[in-house]
Amino acid sequence: MLLSVQDLRKSYDGQLAVRALSFAVGPGEVLGLVGPNGAGKTTTLRCLAGIVAPSEGRVRIADIDLHDDAVAAKRALAFVPDEPALFDYLTVDEHLRFVARLYGVADAAARIPPLLAELELSHKRGALPGELSRGMRQKLAIACALLHDPRVLLLDEPLTGLDPAGIRRMKATIRDRARAGSAVVLSSHLLHLVEELCTRLLVVHRGRAVAQGTIAEIVAARPELAGRSLEDVFVALTSEDEDAVGDGMPDLRASA
Repeated sequence: MLLSVQDLRKSYDGQLAVRALSFAVGPGEVLGLVGPNGAGKTTTLRCLAGIVAPSEGRVRIADIDLHDDAVAAKRALAFVPDEPALFDYLTVDEHLRFVARLYGVADAAARIPPLLAELELSHKRGALPGELSRGMRQKLAIACALLHDPRVLLLDEPLTGLDPAGIRRMKATIRDRARAGSAVVLSSHLLHLVEELCTRLLVVHRGRAVAQGTIAEIVAARPELAGRSLEDVFVALTSEDEDAVGDGMPDLRASA
C-alpha cells in the first residue's frame, strides 16, 4: 500500500478530533474521505501530510514512516488544501520553478509546459496570484502538487472555485494520476464527484469511521439503505447518535 494509516488519533486541548482511524490506499485507488462539517476530515489530511503531528497512531507513505523520516515521506506525497497558500510576489512560472528546486525535479523545464497546458494555465505563466481568479489559483496549487509526480496525492475540496470546464478537466487530471499508479485521497462535500471518481469511501462522523469500503459494500452492510441515493446513504450514516458509533470501524470489505 502506498498509504497506510493505523489507529490515527488527534486531540486538541483534551478533545479528540480524530478517533482511531485505520485505512490504507493502494496504487491506482481513489479514496473518498467524506463526512459532515467538523467530522475531522481536514485534521486527518493535515496529519497525513505531516503538517500536524498525530496524538497517537502511525502513518506510512510509500512504505516510509512519517514519524521516523518525515522529509523522505513528504517527498513522496503532495497535499492541496482547500485554501491554497501561494506566494504573492511569485508568478505562476516562478511558483513551479521554486517547487521544482524544493523537490529536486531535474527535468522541470520539460515538465512545466505540459503541466500548465493540462491545467489550462499556459497563458498565465507570467501572472501573479493576485491577478488570478479563485479557480486559477486552485489550478496553480494543484500544478505545484503534481510537478514532482507524487506517489500519494491528498486533495481537500479540489474543485473549489472551478467553472464547469475546469471541473471536467480536474476530474480527468485526478483519474489520470490514479491510472498512472498514484494513491489519491479526495475529501469533498460534492457527493456526485465522490461517486464518480472514488473507488472506495471512508465515511467519518465526529472523528470516527462509520463506514469504509465501496458504495456497494457499505450498502450491503446496511440492507435498509438498498436502492437509496448516495446522499441518502451519507445522511443515514452520519445522523446516528454518537453513542451508537463505535471507537473505530473495520473495513467493510471483510463483511460484504
